[in-house]
Amino acid sequence: MKQLFTFILFISLSLSLNAQKLIINQDEYFEMPGLNVMVFYDIYPEGHQGAIGIIQNGTRVATNGDIRLEPTPGQWQPIPKTGKREVFPDDNEIRITCTYPDESRNRKGFNPIYYPDLNLSYTVRVFGEGKNFRIVVDIDEALPEEWIGKVGFNLELFPALLFGKSWYMDDQSGIFPLQANGPMQKDADGNWQAFPLARGKKLTIAPDAAAQTMVITSLKSDLQLLDGRFYHNNGWFVVRSEIPSGATTTAIEWLVEPTIIENFKQKPVVHVSQVGYHPEQPKIATVELDKAETEINEVSVLRLSENGGFETVKSGIPEKWGKYLRFNYYPLDFSDVTKPGIYTVQYGDYKTEPFKIDTDVYERHVWQPTLEYFLPVQMCHMRINEGYRVWHDYCHMDDALMAPVDTNHFDGYLQGPSTLTDFKPLEQVPGLDAGGWHDAGDYDLRVESQAGTVWTLALAYEEFGVQWDQTTIDQQKHLVEIHLPDGLPDVLQQIEHGVLTILGGYENLGRLYRGIICSDLRQYVMLGDASSMTDNLKYNRALAENEKTGTESGKPDDRLVFTEENADHEYAAIQGLAAAARVLKGYNNDLAARCLKAASELYAQERELNSRTSSGKINAACELLLTTNEEKYLNDIVEMDERLVRSLPQTGAAVSRILNRFEDNEFKSKIIAGFKSLNEQLEKRQNENPFGVPYNIAIWGDGWGIQRLGMQQYFLHKNLPGIFSNDLLLNALSFVLGNHPGENTSSFASGVGSRSVVEAYGANRADRSFIPGGVVSGTGIIRPDFPELKEWPFFWQQTEYVMGGGATHFMFMVLAADYLLNK
Repeated sequence: MKQLFTFILFISLSLSLNAQKLIINQDEYFEMPGLNVMVFYDIYPEGHQGAIGIIQNGTRVATNGDIRLEPTPGQWQPIPKTGKREVFPDDNEIRITCTYPDESRNRKGFNPIYYPDLNLSYTVRVFGEGKNFRIVVDIDEALPEEWIGKVGFNLELFPALLFGKSWYMDDQSGIFPLQANGPMQKDADGNWQAFPLARGKKLTIAPDAAAQTMVITSLKSDLQLLDGRFYHNNGWFVVRSEIPSGATTTAIEWLVEPTIIENFKQKPVVHVSQVGYHPEQPKIATVELDKAETEINEVSVLRLSENGGFETVKSGIPEKWGKYLRFNYYPLDFSDVTKPGIYTVQYGDYKTEPFKIDTDVYERHVWQPTLEYFLPVQMCHMRINEGYRVWHDYCHMDDALMAPVDTNHFDGYLQGPSTLTDFKPLEQVPGLDAGGWHDAGDYDLRVESQAGTVWTLALAYEEFGVQWDQTTIDQQKHLVEIHLPDGLPDVLQQIEHGVLTILGGYENLGRLYRGIICSDLRQYVMLGDASSMTDNLKYNRALAENEKTGTESGKPDDRLVFTEENADHEYAAIQGLAAAARVLKGYNNDLAARCLKAASELYAQERELNSRTSSGKINAACELLLTTNEEKYLNDIVEMDERLVRSLPQTGAAVSRILNRFEDNEFKSKIIAGFKSLNEQLEKRQNENPFGVPYNIAIWGDGWGIQRLGMQQYFLHKNLPGIFSNDLLLNALSFVLGNHPGENTSSFASGVGSRSVVEAYGANRADRSFIPGGVVSGTGIIRPDFPELKEWPFFWQQTEYVMGGGATHFMFMVLAADYLLNK
C-alpha cells in the first residue's frame, strides 16, 4: 500500500513538474501554462501570422520569427518557401527547412521583381528548455559576400501592447514610441532604412509589465531593435540579428526567456450579445474558461434597476458544454428572463457590458449605422459630408483606362492577351465615373462585390419595406449629406448607386468589368482621402505629364478597368440586377428597365457549366423568374434536376422562394428531400461548437460566412418553416454581436452594441479608427487553436470591412430577426 502511495505521488509530482516546463503537446506546438510557442504552424507572414509565434500569458505578443531579406519587410517583399515541419518530442525540438526564392508566390499577381537573385536554404530549429526556448538557424552554405548585412533572422513584436512600455538593450534603454520616429539611414544599396532603436546582445522587452516581460539574448551576432512602421504603417517592432560572413551551422542562436505568471490560467470570459435580446429570443451566456480550470462558479444574470443598482434575476452553475479550440465552455440559458430592461451577466469578478432586453431591441442603433454611415462613406465618385466633417471629397472622376493586355496586377487582377472589348489598352472608357462602393480600404470596385451589395439591399427592401431616410444623395452633383433627409428611401438610393457602376461597365464595355483599380502600388497602399489617389482629370497622352485642362491631364494616374470571362461573377451580377429591377420600379423606371435588359442579355449568353457555375445559374434564374415570371427561367431550373438538389447549400435561399412554382410533385418531393438533408447538415454543424453556428476554422475570421448563412436561414425558415427553424439566424446574429470565442467579446459591427470593434481595417485605419456600421470578418484562429481578435486596425484577416456581404448581410439579419420576433 505504501509503495502504491509512493508511486502515485511520484506520478503526480512528475506531471506537475512537466506542466511547468515548455514541452511539445499533442497538437505539436510548445506548451506550458502561460506560454505557447508555435513553430511554422501558420502560413500567412504577410498578415503578421506565420513562422515562429509566441503566446505569452494568454496573449499573442510576437510572430514571424524567420529569415528575412530586409530589416523591416512589408507585404510585397520576399518570403521563403517552407518545407515540412519535423517534430521530435523526445528531444523537445521542432524544426523546418526553408528556401529562397519561393517563385510559386509569383502567382496571383505577385510581381517577380520583388524576388532577388539569391538561392538560400536553411533550417530553423526550436528547442524547449525549461520555461524558456532556444532558436537556432543553420545555413546550408555561407552567404555570398554581397548579401552580408542584408539577410537576418527577424522576430516581430506586436506594437499596440508595447506603446509607452520600456525596453533595455545591454546598457541602453528607451520607451516604445507611439509613432515611428527618425533618424533613417542608407543601406548598402543606397535605400533608406530605419535606424535601429538599439543594438546589443541582450534585449529586455517591457520590464515594467510583468505579463509581457521577455528577454532575448543572442549568442552570435548582435541584436537590433527596429521600428517597422517607417515605410509600412502596418508594421510591427522588429528584433533582428544579421547572419555573419562565413556562418553556416548555428549561424543564428537566440535564447528567449519569457516571464510567465505562476500557475497561469486564462481569465474567465462571458460571451453575450453586446446589443441584447428580444424577450422571445433564446438567450445564452457562454462562459469561457481555461482548460485547466476545475473550479466552476455561479453565473448571475443581473437587471439594472430604474433607481440604480443591480438585482439578481437568475443564477446558477452553468452546465459544461465541453472543450472547443483550447477552452472549456459552460453555457447558461436565461431565455426565461423576459422583463424589459438593461441587464448584465456576472461570473466571479467578470461582468459583461450592459445589454438590453425588449421588443424594440433591434429597432434603433443596430442596422441603421450600416445605412447611415458605412454605405455612404464607401460610395465612390461622390463627396461625403457629415455635418462639419468631410469623410472624403470627390474621387476617381477620371475613371477609367482600359487595362493593358497581359497584365498581372499585384492585387490579383489579370488581363489576358485581349481586352475582350473594342477598347485598346490605356484607352479611356466612358461611363465608369459614376456609382459603386469602395471595397474595404483598397478603393477598388469589384463587380461581384457591387452586385452582392445590390442584391442584399434589394431583398432587404423587398422583404421588410425599409423606408429609412436619413441621407441626401444627389447623383447629379455627386454629393452625399449624412443625416440630412431628402424624402427618398436611402436603401433605394444605395441600390441605384450600385447598379450605376455595374451598368456603366456593361453598357460601355459591352460586357461586365472584372474590376476597377489603381495601377500603381503607391496608390494601392494609400491611406487617406480617396480623392487624393488621382487628380480627377481624365488622362490624355497628348498632354505633357504636368499639363492639364479643365477636364484632362497628362498624368497617367487614372484607375484601370479589367475585364474577364467569369461565369460566377456574371451570374452574381445577373442576380443583383434582376432583384434591383423589381425594387427600382416605381422609383426609377428607366434604371429598372436597364437593369432587367442587362440581366436578361447576360443570362442569354452560352456558358460552360460545372458544379459551381450551375449554382450561380440557378440563383440567377430564380431571381429572373421572380422578376419576369417568364416560363423559360423555370424550365432552366427544372432541367438542372440532380444538380439543383446538390446545389441547395449554395442555392437554397433562392430555390425556397420559387418552390411553389414547381408543378411536378415528384420533382418537388425530390427538392423537399434535399432541403431536409440540408437542414440535417446545418444542425449537425451547429452542434460542433457552443455558439450554435457552423464555424470554419481558418486564418481569416468567419463572420462574413456566418452572416451569409444567417441570411439564407431567414428564407429557408420563412418558406419551409416545417423543416427549418430560425435558430441559425438568431445564433448567427448573436455570434456577430459578441457571442463568439476569445478574450475580445466585441461586436463585429463597429459602433453597434456596448462594446464593438473600434479599430478596423477601413479607409481610416491609419487613424486607428472605424466607420460606424462596418462589419469586420471577426475572430480568427492562430493555428491550431487560439482564437484572436486584436485591437489593431491593420489585421485585414480579423478587422477588415468589405462590400458584397459583411455589413449588408448583417443589416439583413437584424431586420429579419426584428421581423420574425415581432410579427
